[in-house]
Amino acid sequence: MLSFSIWLPATLLAGATQAWRTAVQRRVSQDLSVNAAGLVRYLYGLPFTLLLLGGYRLLFAGALPSPQPLFLLFCLGGGLAQIIATNLLIMAFAHRNFVVGTAYSKTEAVQGAILSFLLMGERLHPLAWAGIGCGVIGVMLLSTGGRRMGPPDFLRALGQPAALCGIASGFFFALTAIGVRRATQEVGGSDPILAALIVLVVTVALQTAMQGGFLLLREPEQMGKIFRNWRVSGQVGLLSALGSACWFTGFATAPVALVRIVGQIEVAFTLGFGHFYLGERMARSEVMGLMLVASGVVLALIGAF
Repeated sequence: MLSFSIWLPATLLAGATQAWRTAVQRRVSQDLSVNAAGLVRYLYGLPFTLLLLGGYRLLFAGALPSPQPLFLLFCLGGGLAQIIATNLLIMAFAHRNFVVGTAYSKTEAVQGAILSFLLMGERLHPLAWAGIGCGVIGVMLLSTGGRRMGPPDFLRALGQPAALCGIASGFFFALTAIGVRRATQEVGGSDPILAALIVLVVTVALQTAMQGGFLLLREPEQMGKIFRNWRVSGQVGLLSALGSACWFTGFATAPVALVRIVGQIEVAFTLGFGHFYLGERMARSEVMGLMLVASGVVLALIGAF
């Protein structure tokens, strides 16, 4: 049985914050290239991650742990996977609407469950697997964008660029989660939140260096646009730092697959932001898909008791 005192509220808050951040980032991506829009979340998020770590240290003073040798390697691997996943998600947005692009990426839950079992030996309760099934059906229903589709149409839709980018994004987000969990295990110490924040700061710093260096070499003209859009980009950075801090805390305290299954509740927040913030209409099939996703989350929580 898992304790819900930390990971569950952290995961729910992460879902809400990420949906908000993704909605804002989509508006940023309209003026920037894919790589520049991806850099925004790391470049503007780094100062906020440092503030979060510093603030936590002031409130809960204690000895800093000594990370193990593989710590940087897992931070680097998880950070690179997140860069690739974010770019793929932004590319999915370019082909379909905000909700549909996010829905495809939510196949990450089942991909994460399989990868965490193969790479880390994490096992789930049968009810959690049932929850994954409900969630996948729900997000696939959401991926139709409100259109009626028969099986042949649905199979053809899976071959479209938005689907391919979204599913690939989910795969790399799953790898990110595994990298982050292993990095927090390498930090050591008895405080999982402190470990998560340390991993967050190091990972975001590496991501800023990696994607920032790439942008300077390949698209230097985009750097000026990033700084000119500092008002909206600052919002992306703040929301990204808060959301990642919650995700990393969840990964530090619970199995990757379980966190990602519950994290599918982000789709509910995504529908809300897509409807109220971006003015996208909500179809009946999207409501049905949302109910299936919510049912999957409930099943996963029951299985975790």
